[in-house]
Amino acid sequence: MLKILITALLMMMLNPSFAQEKASEKRLDDVAQRGRHVMPFKLEQTLHIFSKTKSGGIQQVRVKNPEHTEQIKLIRKHLAKIADEFRQGQFTDPEKIHGTDMPGLASLRKARDDQLKISYQELPDGAEIIYSASNPELITAIHQFFDAQLSDHARHAISGHAMHQMHHP
Repeated sequence: MLKILITALLMMMLNPSFAQEKASEKRLDDVAQRGRHVMPFKLEQTLHIFSKTKSGGIQQVRVKNPEHTEQIKLIRKHLAKIADEFRQGQFTDPEKIHGTDMPGLASLRKARDDQLKISYQELPDGAEIIYSASNPELITAIHQFFDAQLSDHARHAISGHAMHQMHHP
């Protein structure tokens, strides 16, 4: 896993098409501080991977070291909780971390049950939330939501496209 992470990070640095513009150092500090009050796991021990898809996207949180089993439990608990909240149109955790004006959030909050599908799945080293929609406006909102997180969590997040490129040249 560490080898994959290092390769993904190198690909992002060498290929600017994978890089999302990161927030200012002050914003990164502020977001990390607020995140510590919302996310029960340790950011420094995890990697957030945001993969945009044609119908939405996949948000993963994985441990950097699979021996950190307590962090895996905390990731799973948190992602299961927020997936349930998101299905109910409640996006209070992202608001607490990123602000109420976070890109994409207003559209996601207004989506009806039949417009936005959100599912949770455990991974061996963490968990993921899968977002899907058929409405182009909602797909754009999901992508904006991912871009904002990539920017605000730049120290602890990567685009899933870097990971995808490693496995599918």
